[in-house]
Amino acid sequence: MKIRADKGLTFDDVLLVPRRSSLASRREADTSSWFTPGIRLYVPVVSANMDTVTETDMAIAMARAGGLGVIHRFMSIEQQAGQVRKVKRAEGLIVENPYSIEQDATIAEARKMMQTQDVGGLVVTNGGTELIGLITQRDVLLAPDDSAPVRTVMTLPDKIISARPHTTPEEARRILHEHRLEKLPVIDDNGQFVGLITAQDLIKHQKNPNATKDERGHLRVAAAVGVLPRDMPRAEALVEAGVDALVVDIAHGHADHCIAMIKRLRAAFPDTPLVAGNVASGEGARELAEAGADAIKVGIGPGSICTTRIVTGFGVPQLTAIMDSVAGLRQAGLDTPVIADGGIRTSGDLVKALAAGASTVMIGSLFAGCEEAPGAPVIRDGQKVKVVRGMASLGAAIGRKEREQDESAESQEDWDKVVPEGVEAVVPYRGHVREILYQLVGGLRSGMSYGGARTIRELQENAEFIQITPAGVRESSYHDVRKV
Repeated sequence: MKIRADKGLTFDDVLLVPRRSSLASRREADTSSWFTPGIRLYVPVVSANMDTVTETDMAIAMARAGGLGVIHRFMSIEQQAGQVRKVKRAEGLIVENPYSIEQDATIAEARKMMQTQDVGGLVVTNGGTELIGLITQRDVLLAPDDSAPVRTVMTLPDKIISARPHTTPEEARRILHEHRLEKLPVIDDNGQFVGLITAQDLIKHQKNPNATKDERGHLRVAAAVGVLPRDMPRAEALVEAGVDALVVDIAHGHADHCIAMIKRLRAAFPDTPLVAGNVASGEGARELAEAGADAIKVGIGPGSICTTRIVTGFGVPQLTAIMDSVAGLRQAGLDTPVIADGGIRTSGDLVKALAAGASTVMIGSLFAGCEEAPGAPVIRDGQKVKVVRGMASLGAAIGRKEREQDESAESQEDWDKVVPEGVEAVVPYRGHVREILYQLVGGLRSGMSYGGARTIRELQENAEFIQITPAGVRESSYHDVRKV
């Protein structure tokens, strides 16, 4: 038994000492940072892989705003892979494998497919790679006979304006405007149909210039997997769906089965970035990185709905956990990015987490109240709220067991054997996540200007923390006045 001589510190225990700054405006601050060595985010914020936080809508909104979403794993493999595919199809200069229909299908079937898939048009290929027609909502809108075949209203190939695979966004915009088109098929040099450029995607690209995208212009998305051998098919399906990073999801990441899973995933998918955690020590971060993780998730118990520290007695205050994890990696000669997971309530907490060495932060409860989070808002005591729950809460544990039993056809287990390490709660409805991110990034830019830093790296190099007393905590917020 031993007791560490130093104190464990969290965000409210410290302030950052202001430094001389050359920034004339906070707009000069570059907030971009690395999620993994190959994935750079304009906004260093990631939405948590919780079933009340991140599914398709949140992942799309996060990527468009310059961050990233991690789709949770508490659903079937098919559902999770389907959500990844939906994010990847949400944007892209060239829509690969666009929805198609046969020329003998009815107009009613075409209309239903466009409504179901939420698209404005379909290509007609009859299952091959040769484009034989194009049909849009305009073609079917006022069609007098819904039972007529698609070929009677589709645009024929000789009247279709097309582009080549190397067409730039500017060239595509010019062609679409010149011919007053909404969709532009892409045909290669061999006359084969390879994709579709749409006016809507060009508008999205112009509207969200800092969106997190892959090399083909598709939005990036990460997804969580478990640590057991049975989770390998899930990882395989996610990689096949186009996921940009796999997140090994376990509460205590410094464990043999987590390290074994990292090695298993690294061997099976050598080109797919891996994120692993959670840990709260330099040794834990180092061992996960050495096992093959490209980024380390740090945080044991700092989340607002997590009770791990109360239930188990284990944990490290988050600021110290970040510093220890970063130090452990750097001492081993590793520049592995650290993701600070949990405890972020304000933009000031975001600044402190990054200054302590984190490359990005993961946020759960703060985003659970957003429009894009799963679930509909409800009215409680006259206020609009949304539900949030920790993934180790009783409700989440029961949900997992019920799903597993449905899949394995086993008998119902006794719920009194579940030991929860989280709670279910409600949070205020907060509108769209873009609005929350705008405030967080604005605070980060201001913080960087106070720290004399133009980049996150400079913020970390310049950072000097000072421990404060409870009186200092009170002084840091508004005081001696009545808030209007």
